[in-house]
Parts: sequence; C-alpha cells; structure tokens
Amino acid sequence: MPLKLSVLDQSPIAEGMTAEEALENTVRLAQFVEELGYKRFWVSEHHDANSLAGSSPEVLLGHIGAKTSRIRIGSGGVMLPHYSAYKVAENFRVLAGLAPGRVDLGIGRAPGGMPRATMALQDGRPRSADRYREQIDDLLGYLHDALPPVHPLYGVKATPIVQSPPDVWLLGSSSETAKLAAEKGLPYAFAQFINGEGGQEYMQLYRDRFTPSPHLDEPRTLVAVFAICAETDEKAEWIAGSLDLTLLMIEQGMAVNGTPSPEKAAAYPYSPYERKRIADNRKRMIVGSPARVKDELYRLSEKYETEEIMLVTITYDFKDKLASFRLIADAVWG
Repeated sequence: MPLKLSVLDQSPIAEGMTAEEALENTVRLAQFVEELGYKRFWVSEHHDANSLAGSSPEVLLGHIGAKTSRIRIGSGGVMLPHYSAYKVAENFRVLAGLAPGRVDLGIGRAPGGMPRATMALQDGRPRSADRYREQIDDLLGYLHDALPPVHPLYGVKATPIVQSPPDVWLLGSSSETAKLAAEKGLPYAFAQFINGEGGQEYMQLYRDRFTPSPHLDEPRTLVAVFAICAETDEKAEWIAGSLDLTLLMIEQGMAVNGTPSPEKAAAYPYSPYERKRIADNRKRMIVGSPARVKDELYRLSEKYETEEIMLVTITYDFKDKLASFRLIADAVWG
C-alpha cells in the first residue's frame, strides 16, 4: 500500500533570511505539497527562537487555510499547558469554520522554548504541566460540547458552533504520551525527529493499551522524521550538513542565528565528539537519493506499523526543500 506522506514545517529562518521570508516560504510550501498530494500540513510552536519563525500556529494556520483548498492543516503542535483549554478550543473552532473538515489540533506538553520564554508566556509565574491530563479532558469537552454536568463550567460553549470540530492528536516523544493517547482514545504522533530512540516501543505500547473513545474506534498513528532528499546521495549529504550543524549547535548551547549554509557546515572544525553526536542525530533523519529515501521510509513504516509518515525538512536553500518534497513524492507515488 502506498505510504501517506505529510509535512511538519517549523518556518525555519536561514542565515541572511528575514522572518517574513520564512513565513512566506511556509505558505508557499503548503501550496506546493498540496499539489503533490501530501495528506497534512502542520506547523509548529517555538518561542524566543532566532532560527524558527513559527511561534503562533493558530494565526499561521488561518492564512494557510485561506491559501489552500484540500490538504488537511493543523498544529504540530499547540503547547497546551501554556494556555486556557477553552481559548484553544475557540481558536480551533474558528479555524474549523474557515476550513471545514480539514483541521487537526495537535497538542503537546513541552515548553516550546527556553525557561525565560515560558515565564513570559505565564506572566512571570512558574509553568506547571501537572494539569495536562485534565486540560485534555476540558479541551475535548469544549470542542464536542461534552463537559460533564459535574464540571464547574458545565453549560459554557466554545464558539462558534461548527459542523466539523477539529481532530485532536497527542504529540510526543516518550512513553508517557503514548500511554495517555491510548487512555484517551486519541490519535498519537511520535516525534522521531526529536527522539531517535524508543519510538517503536512507544508506538506498540499505544496500540496495546488503546481504548476506543467517542473520538476514535481504533488506533491511528503517524511518525514524524527529518528528511532530506536530492538527486544523489552525495548531494543530499551536502545539503543535510546544514541541519547536522544546526542540531549540534543547539545541543551545545551555541547561538543559532539561522540555518547555516552547507559551505559553512563543511568548513566547521568538528571534534571527534561532535562527529559522534552528528552520527547519533542521524537516527532522527532520513537522508539520500530518491531510491534510498523511499526504501528508508518504507522500512520506517514497517518498523512503526504505521501507514503515515510526516516529513520535517530544514535546508539552507528553500529550492532544495521544494526539490526534496517533490523527489520523495515522485519516488513513493510514482
């Protein structure tokens, strides 16, 4: 069976690029992959980040929804502990009203930024994810007008009242989210691009523990992975050098003021330890020619027993990014 392919875009800012250009590239990419036949287009939430422009998925999705017509759009994801579940429900009901039948609400509990950004989001108060489980219940109650009578806010409506509420996905890179998604009977997206270890075990845990709910009869999954494809393995490796260096700099607390060029990445004086870290980070990526990437995607699909893979692609040159998605689509779907 042909794979279902989707996209998560973080609106990366390359060195020398403006945030405005990065956001416009995200919109252009959504239109491009819609024409290629990709299933979903999700955008991320990162705060106080010089190299990523995607800080407000709700706002960005409104624009993307107006510029596309068929592809499912969604958040990958909204970091729910920062916000009121009620306001998130209203934001995404508005989006569902603007793009009926094609809105996903992916939620997570990660901070999405450094501690100072978290403090700013909380008006200076310490952040707590202790209520995440309860927030999920509240969110589902607001989205589906299903708050229990014992709820202190029973009867309140998240407006507008729409015909097709968004689908809620739980996003994570650990066993805890897998168990929570199974308990709540919700779709589960594993972020291999964040954590290259343990994903197969977590996905199996989700399937084993899944409990049907009013929202979902049987397990639904996807796995998100970094992917860079070019005409040859050598060219793909050259392009991927930018991502290798970016991840290394983030790990070491170095300032990242945009995705570096492949030339800068090639010239960087890597230590033996740094080269080992790059090799370890490659567990989070698929890099190569169309034939190689196709084989790796199908292996990943079999490993996770999922029919949908979400691609995360960061390149210095936006043309290389477009080419990567086109080459993968041609290789997988012919």
